[in-house]
Amino acid sequence: MNRRLFLTQAAAVSAAPLLTAADKPSGLVDCNLHLGPHPTRALPEIDEAFLAKRDITEAWAGSFEALLHRDMGAVNERLVKRCAASSRLSAVGSVNPRLPAWQTDLRLCAEKHRMPMIRLYPNHHGYTVADDVFAQLLTEATKLKLRVQIVAQLEDQRTQSPLMQVPPVDLKPLAEAMKKVPESRVMVLNANASMITTALRGCTNVWLDIAMIEGVAGVENLLTSWPADKLCFGSHAPFFYWESAALKMQESVLTEDQQNGIRLGNARALLG
Repeated sequence: MNRRLFLTQAAAVSAAPLLTAADKPSGLVDCNLHLGPHPTRALPEIDEAFLAKRDITEAWAGSFEALLHRDMGAVNERLVKRCAASSRLSAVGSVNPRLPAWQTDLRLCAEKHRMPMIRLYPNHHGYTVADDVFAQLLTEATKLKLRVQIVAQLEDQRTQSPLMQVPPVDLKPLAEAMKKVPESRVMVLNANASMITTALRGCTNVWLDIAMIEGVAGVENLLTSWPADKLCFGSHAPFFYWESAALKMQESVLTEDQQNGIRLGNARALLG
């Protein structure tokens, strides 16, 4: 499906009444949200009313401030305070291993803030998943029982500011990096179908979200080649319309077990 057509349909869905409780399974974990100001555009805030209206049981929220700020400790502190306003929001801190004292930021995420995971932006922060510093970060995070989310991309390069061009993360080295830390638990956010079928081929011990899975019956088609227990609901809201992710679940033919797994169970399994 053409991306512009898909987003137009998503906008129409956002204006329509949401599904009733009788139409859909109860409860949802959205593993891919962001809070705070985006560096290049104004986006709506996500609050308790937003989450409750959509029957979101739990939302894993990172901070847009993590993209460009250098004081990651302060970014994570502000994120924790924002998430405290809603029992449904779970703060996902960020660590930049190219900055000094990143190990301290990592420990604070685990020990002070009691976060279940961290969110990484390799291409915004200037490293690759093949670099030694990534292997070190993955090792240290795993020792601290932190799950690791890797943001493959935040938006299509065609819509990025010409002064802030960031290509997608090269995910091909990820499988080899994870072999060195077999206990690690990794989720890749915003991977598209091309990345999954090429760069992530054979790397089926990672979790994925559905935010950038496009095309008619995209989720249904993905499950022919990707383990059903490693796919989770992720909306990439507020950058994307939240309802576009909900639409993907509606227009794919999924079994009850697949629906429940993607909406809730698989994310809970990632947390252990």
